[in-house]
Amino acid sequence: MTSTPVADGDRHGGLWFALADHAPTAVEPIELTGRALRRPALPAYAAEWRRAERGVRLLIYTQDGLGLGHLRRASSVAAEFLRAAPGGSVLTISDSPLGSLNRDLPNHDYLKLPSIVKAGPGDWRPLNLPMSIGELCELRSRLILEAATAFRPDVLLVDHMPHGAQGELVPTLDRLRNTSTHIVLGVRDIIDAPEVVQQRWRFEGAFDALSAYYDQVLVYGSSEVFDVAEAYGWPAALAKLVRYCGYVCTPAGSDRPERTRARRVGPVPGGRMIVAMAGGGADAYALMRTLVDAVPEIRATQPCTFVIVTGPFMPELERRDLKQRAEGLPVRLRTMVGDPLKYLAAADLVVAMAGYNTTVEVLRMGTPALLVPRRGPSSEQRMRARRFAERGWVSQVDPDDLSPGRLATAVIEALSAAPLAHPASPPDLGGIGRAAKQLHAGALTARAAVTTGRGIRLPVDLLDQAV
Repeated sequence: MTSTPVADGDRHGGLWFALADHAPTAVEPIELTGRALRRPALPAYAAEWRRAERGVRLLIYTQDGLGLGHLRRASSVAAEFLRAAPGGSVLTISDSPLGSLNRDLPNHDYLKLPSIVKAGPGDWRPLNLPMSIGELCELRSRLILEAATAFRPDVLLVDHMPHGAQGELVPTLDRLRNTSTHIVLGVRDIIDAPEVVQQRWRFEGAFDALSAYYDQVLVYGSSEVFDVAEAYGWPAALAKLVRYCGYVCTPAGSDRPERTRARRVGPVPGGRMIVAMAGGGADAYALMRTLVDAVPEIRATQPCTFVIVTGPFMPELERRDLKQRAEGLPVRLRTMVGDPLKYLAAADLVVAMAGYNTTVEVLRMGTPALLVPRRGPSSEQRMRARRFAERGWVSQVDPDDLSPGRLATAVIEALSAAPLAHPASPPDLGGIGRAAKQLHAGALTARAAVTTGRGIRLPVDLLDQAV
């Protein structure tokens, strides 16, 4: 196969090449990541290509339980995809109790699955429905399959788990592999410790699903910080599917007006402002309690006020305890805020756990950050905090050393420190745009395909010409 430039009038969605050197009726086999496929002759392919720019469809599957990170990231990608693909549409399938975060986004809708929560590695339980986990996952799997079949996506973006929770995505993947749908896995920079991921993915069949069904893997991170394929021992055939997008964060507007508005939420005027966040908040109590208990010692050295966002999933008893501890202190407790970015922009210091979304949003705003990663069971946050701290992007406190005195000392040091000079290797925060372009390009290849058997998919290196 050869590629030749085409005239401006024949450029479709940024894929500026044409397939050449084929007889008008020729059909020849090609090899793509171990799969024997068939490619139609150029005239039929070109005719389909001209239809590809209108109405592309993206289906997103994201499973988040009592977290916010996956859903926020999927919502950002959905919004950016629709900016890259005017006239396109996005359907997000998720089980978050919060529902859609894109309620006002045109051409986007949301399918809510019955919620499950992860009790441990490979251990899932229903959140609300009094059903066995087997019954509930069967229900979820059927809902996903019916939605995908009816929606007929050009691109399926699977968040984090190649096979879905409890393998619930496999029937849908099996159905879509017989179509032209471009199937993409999107993963954050760090999943867990390498030995844990390798063992779990082999046992659960994630590697098998990735090999059998997927055309591309988008990593929302940088290979210089963490090489996913190398760290997790992916075979060469799978490593070839990987494209690093950079970190995915929500683009922010002007810093000054955001800072001005957020300053008004502080409980008292003057002093420094410290904002504490921890995503959904289901496991944030230990950090928030320690910070509240550290407030008197911090204020003895640094005049400051505190805004603590507990997150919607912090248990009510824990939230009440924080409220009691904060009585008489310059602390404003909030369950959620409408625009977290304005708080991050306004803060003199952010104290947070080391979840993906909060961390990269802090980096985006350029606000000094003190991270206290989750103690466990996953090593993800410890690994991220350590690697980011090594590059001078954040400061951190080891969760095993967490106490009011230790946290107060770290906060005072962070507030007193001179602003960090620009690091030699600043974080790559352009991930959302690159991810959207890759997905749009995949949608166009799907629209251009004339399905024969498994469907037609361009090699990833050829797809790269689109972005």
